[in-house]
Amino acid sequence: MNDGKSSTTVRTRIREAAGQLTASERKIANAILADYPFTGLENIQELAAKTGVSAPSITRFVSKIGCSGFQDLQRQLIAELKEGQRSPLDLKTRQTPVGHSEFLSEYVRRIASVTQEMAATVSQAQFDILADLIADPSRNIFLLGGRVSDNVASFLSIHLRQIRSGIYHMSDNPEFWPEHVLRMRKKDVVLLFDFRRYQLSLARLAETIAQARGATIVVITDKWMSPAARSADHIVALPIEAGTAWDTVAAAIVLVEALIVRVSEADWEATQKRIRDWDGVRFSMPGYDQDTINGDDDET
Repeated sequence: MNDGKSSTTVRTRIREAAGQLTASERKIANAILADYPFTGLENIQELAAKTGVSAPSITRFVSKIGCSGFQDLQRQLIAELKEGQRSPLDLKTRQTPVGHSEFLSEYVRRIASVTQEMAATVSQAQFDILADLIADPSRNIFLLGGRVSDNVASFLSIHLRQIRSGIYHMSDNPEFWPEHVLRMRKKDVVLLFDFRRYQLSLARLAETIAQARGATIVVITDKWMSPAARSADHIVALPIEAGTAWDTVAAAIVLVEALIVRVSEADWEATQKRIRDWDGVRFSMPGYDQDTINGDDDET
């Protein structure tokens, strides 16, 4: 956002202020985060009634998270909702120009900054939880993304299939979703990738899974939050801004590659066997010549 107040979201500032909040203020924070940002868009009387906290306490709370008043909180939340719908045409008007003579090197610097930001904002504990969920052989893993981000889900699923069984990359056609949903068990994991502009069908899918199957839902999104995050058990918010008309998935790719390595090493003996068995079947099929068998192809 360009209002100069902060590049961080209200959600982030609430979490950063957690240690300074009173018991009453924590009630407000928990209510807002539980249905973010929509609870914060209710009027102050409704929020007071919902939390059992007085209006003056709400005013003190919003001041602690850097807002000049309750209306300012709501303006910022509305701005976040709008930010999550920005198109390349919107972003083009705000881009930081790069001279064509140095475009590649400057763009690489920008992407390096994005990945460094990701490393600073995604905690080791959060990464460990995600890796442990994916590595657990007793859990089936279901993956799906939005119009563009499904390519990231596909990339992850291709590698995970070579590491372990029980990996299902769901079709982008909702007509085929019931087959996968009905297969899901409570212990299974659903990984959804969704960056602005969000795909509302993923939010409906996540809500259905949460209500009907109880599987663990992980939503990998950006700081403005996919609507699917409302049904998530775990949310990973990644930086996506590169100062151009196009958001970047570089942080998502780095995260996914780190997960691939970590999951493969969780039980390397089992991973080795899986890859050997996988290649044994693959190389026996038509279309693989001796060069491919000798490892001269470019596939993993």
